[in-house]
Amino acid sequence: MSCTRRPLAVLAVCVLLVAGSAGCGSSAERERGGGASPTPVGRLLEDRDDEGRPYREVGQEDAPGVGIEVQPGAADGWDVRLTLRNFRFSPAGAPAGAVAGHGLAYLYVDGRLVARLRTPGCRLPARLVPRGTHQVTARLYADDGTVWVVDGEPVESTADITASEPGPGTTPSANARRKARVRATPRSPAGGRGSPDRAGKAS
Repeated sequence: MSCTRRPLAVLAVCVLLVAGSAGCGSSAERERGGGASPTPVGRLLEDRDDEGRPYREVGQEDAPGVGIEVQPGAADGWDVRLTLRNFRFSPAGAPAGAVAGHGLAYLYVDGRLVARLRTPGCRLPARLVPRGTHQVTARLYADDGTVWVVDGEPVESTADITASEPGPGTTPSANARRKARVRATPRSPAGGRGSPDRAGKAS
């Protein structure tokens, strides 16, 4: 499966995780923590993410930030757009080090890693967001796989989205099947938000 950028942004091909591997906007190799940084940045903490990647804490001054916006797409799927502050995506193949304000974003749905982003936009297939309420989280990582952290908290942002389906006996269009209510749960200095669906519903 693939996860593709919106036409209005720079084109990129995003490969979603299948059976726990792959990437989005990057090469398919898996980034892992523990890589040595030629010029250490920040302070490594004992805390780790759910997959064992160490936290790397930096000060509030010039700290990176991320915001997330999730909208129903024109076709099946969801459009994800990140807003970054004091942060730049590293190109694929960048050295496995921790450079201040650089790295990539990991995208999670309900706590499950689904993509690695090296661009600010991505398309999530509808199959990753079935009927019900889901959390879509973007978290910033250094190129050595460590988690950027400020005041002990990962630099991330989460949007809660609720996908609904029509009642039985109807044959709606693809867009109608994907009506959703979206609300925001900002969890980073840059904030996070969801956008109402085309019917204007929002919670």
